[in-house]
Amino acid sequence: MTALATIQSRAPGFQPDIAVVLGSGWGGLTAHITDPVRIAYADLEGFPQATVAGHSGELWLGRIGARKVAVMSGRKHGYETGAVDGMKLPLQTLKALGCRVLVQTNAAGSVRSHIPPQSLMVITDHLNLPQRSPLVGENGSERFVGLADAYDPGLRQQALLIAAQQEQPLHQGVYAWFFGPHFETPAEIRMAQVLGADAVGMSTVPETILARYMGLKVLALSLITNMGAGLSTESLSHAHTLQQAQAASSRASSLLATVIAGLQLESTVA
Repeated sequence: MTALATIQSRAPGFQPDIAVVLGSGWGGLTAHITDPVRIAYADLEGFPQATVAGHSGELWLGRIGARKVAVMSGRKHGYETGAVDGMKLPLQTLKALGCRVLVQTNAAGSVRSHIPPQSLMVITDHLNLPQRSPLVGENGSERFVGLADAYDPGLRQQALLIAAQQEQPLHQGVYAWFFGPHFETPAEIRMAQVLGADAVGMSTVPETILARYMGLKVLALSLITNMGAGLSTESLSHAHTLQQAQAASSRASSLLATVIAGLQLESTVA
């Protein structure tokens, strides 16, 4: 049975507006989902099997406020297998289910002193430093996707307004994708600064490219867990990332839930 058929059999008639991908530190969003239906990725053909601590590997279907959502608790990273199209089938499935918007989240390192650990940042643009594309092998003119507004300006402005109303600081910045799984060197962090990055991480960019290829609008937020290498005395590790993410998880997830519930999808660009 295809993943779409499995979902439709478990949640008959359910048509979500918004797909959400939860990165490290954002798992608390699931506590805000009412009347959830939970499906393990293992039951969904083509969905990724969780191999990263902090990613539970479940699809949650339900409501956040009045919005119907499909929430992926965990993603496939390029560094797990070397392939960067691991989220293609899940995103295709969620679009076929009815989703028009993809809300992405991640844990990231800051390269700017005014964006300290435990800050939240809405992504304005990205740097695809590995120059890898999940669209390699696709056919037709649609593969030449324009990314001038990869992160939807209308959705971003709504998120900023909602955060201001909640008196929650929300930075804006450019996200630089490093392939990983190792952390960046101090020289690479200095390079990222020169190129205009504000935060660095190991995910999100392939999913954004896939989403735009599929016609989904994208909103993306980062939870800052550390300063980049050479910018502090922190000893970087995945355990440190999870510890810092957990410390800000409740605040980040609450804001995300409020943003999702308040989004007006009709006011965004195509």
